[in-house]
Amino acid sequence: MSNLPQPTDAPRATGLPQVADLFRDGRIVAVPRKAARREQLLDHLADTLFEPGLAYRESEVNDALRTVHDDFPALRRYLIEGGWLSRTKDGSSYRRGSRGADLQAG
Repeated sequence: MSNLPQPTDAPRATGLPQVADLFRDGRIVAVPRKAARREQLLDHLADTLFEPGLAYRESEVNDALRTVHDDFPALRRYLIEGGWLSRTKDGSSYRRGSRGADLQAG
């Protein structure tokens, strides 16, 4: 996991305030309540923490998310529910979801 980019890398311009505003010392200050702002954060996390095409164990996903926020289970759930990450039915493997790939292409 140490070879992955850090989530403080420059975000894409979206017209919303910068994602960097949500971070202090490389950690998320608070997960936004507003859907558009939270989606901006989740897109940034998927883009910077998870490489397309690679499979991750749950412990690797947790470790990556733990580097930015203590409530990593909530972040993992948001990423899965929103389509940024997908997981196998047995929960043994996670991959960058189609939403992250769609956003990457656009």
